[in-house]
Amino acid sequence: MYERALKTLRLYHRLTQSNLAEQLGMSRSYLNEIERKRKEPSLEILTKYAERFDIPLSSLMLFAEQTQNPKLDRARLYVADKVLKMLEWIAEDDQDAESETEKQPAHTH
Repeated sequence: MYERALKTLRLYHRLTQSNLAEQLGMSRSYLNEIERKRKEPSLEILTKYAERFDIPLSSLMLFAEQTQNPKLDRARLYVADKVLKMLEWIAEDDQDAESETEKQPAHTH
């Protein structure tokens, strides 16, 4: 579930793949492959995400545990999923509001 968590963090902070890739010191194509689950992020990459977004590395690791340990405590998995859904909803709502603002005609006085 890394790909979902990392992409949601990027979208929540309104960053393009290119912007974030530059900030993390990686190529946009590599970032795209991580977000599309074609590549697994290294511990070094996860550490860069944690530092960039000022969150504990352990929080990112929680999302990885879901895919690697099917016997993980259901409550932790439930909470992780709900947190991601909430962040996805906020990011999507912000993007919708931004799109609506861009569509409105400019007012002239």
